[in-house]
Amino acid sequence: MSDIELIDLPEEADGCEPEISSQKPSARANAADRHVGARIRERRIMLGLSQQQLAVMIGVTYQQAHKYERGLNRISAGRLYDIAQVLSVPISWFFEGIDSETIAVEMSPRQRMCLELARNFALIENLKHQEALSQMARALAQAEAAAGPL
Repeated sequence: MSDIELIDLPEEADGCEPEISSQKPSARANAADRHVGARIRERRIMLGLSQQQLAVMIGVTYQQAHKYERGLNRISAGRLYDIAQVLSVPISWFFEGIDSETIAVEMSPRQRMCLELARNFALIENLKHQEALSQMARALAQAEAAAGPL
């Protein structure tokens, strides 16, 4: 009985079927997976969550959450639904910004800075400090607008 064929493979513990095809997914699919992963990372940072915290909340390992964010592992529909619930966004939010021609996954330094600012702001627990920081940002923005372009 050395020539045994596997007809039915069990699902993995995280609910995703194991990849049994030797064919590589298309570049388009990989770009979409990376885009969704980048959006997950963006929202997680906006909420001030670590990858470990997100992993616990969606019931996967830290390594699996990391692979989702990098677009290395595809996310099943059910898992994406769970992630959307945890991150308080509609599923469609993960696909915003996908263009049929090109998919921009890399964030600009300015976008990265804005996400870091939002994450750090969310970590401030003192409401008076949050309000003071918000007022300072508003004042700086108004001063920039009044000065006009250089």
